[in-house]
Amino acid sequence: MGNLNFTSYTYQLNNGAHIPAIGLGTWQSTDNNTREAVKYALQHGYRHIDTALNYGNERQVGEGIRASGVPREQIWLTTKLDNHWHHRAREGLESSLKDLGVDYIDLFLVHFPCSTDPEDRTKHLKDWDFVKTWQDMQSLLETGKVKTIGVSNFQVSHLEKLLSDPSCKVVPAVNQIELHPHNPSPKLLEYCKSKGIHCTAYSCLGGHTASAINAHTSLMEDPTVLQIAKKEGKTPAQIVLMWGLQRGTSVIPKSVTPARIDSNYQLDGWCLTDEQMEDLNGIRTRTKVVGDSWMPIRVFVGDDE
Repeated sequence: MGNLNFTSYTYQLNNGAHIPAIGLGTWQSTDNNTREAVKYALQHGYRHIDTALNYGNERQVGEGIRASGVPREQIWLTTKLDNHWHHRAREGLESSLKDLGVDYIDLFLVHFPCSTDPEDRTKHLKDWDFVKTWQDMQSLLETGKVKTIGVSNFQVSHLEKLLSDPSCKVVPAVNQIELHPHNPSPKLLEYCKSKGIHCTAYSCLGGHTASAINAHTSLMEDPTVLQIAKKEGKTPAQIVLMWGLQRGTSVIPKSVTPARIDSNYQLDGWCLTDEQMEDLNGIRTRTKVVGDSWMPIRVFVGDDE
């Protein structure tokens, strides 16, 4: 996998579609920052943009796409169905299409395996779960407005439940999950691989969670990452992104800063050695950026290690 030109590399999904290896994440990007970041990224080579209804920035993502001048058919666009839209997948899709200003979505994901009651988001939706949501997601493929469907934040137990249900006729093409050396999730990654499910890594650069700051465990300051970055003359972010790519996952680093958007894309013509990959795999610090305390049920059940 090493020494590939990852800026033009794609991973083939189980439906034959090809997802670009590197994309721009837009979580926590807002307003004009989002529009300008998407525009800049597309004008400087990126062809994969990731957003979600939950992010509240689909309109700005769409504006950035149009402002870039890059033809829509050259762009892989991912968005996600929010928790309280689980029983309204078709409406959720139409909402995203309208805000994005596009005719179709390349990849539509169930954002979390949690069906929330829209009338009271502290409660789980009565008589509904993500298996029923997936039935509706499958029907969206018939509309032509969605090319590929998948899931996000699904753990091994969620996937086992979904795949074993008779109503599951389409295996998710992608599981977008938090992946970085402080949250490597090897069991989940291997399980998805065994089922033909590609993994996209979000929060792939780690993050400054409260616990991480207090414990001084920011991934970009990890001694192993810094040592390899210094030796190779790369940024810590580039080292961590290459680790993700060499594990066979696509990566969607988020930035609104042109210099960092450029730097995160400079991943051609070099690779990490087997020894460096082992060193990064051997990091024992564990931090997680995204939690589930804000949802009515737990979704991170600890079965991914």
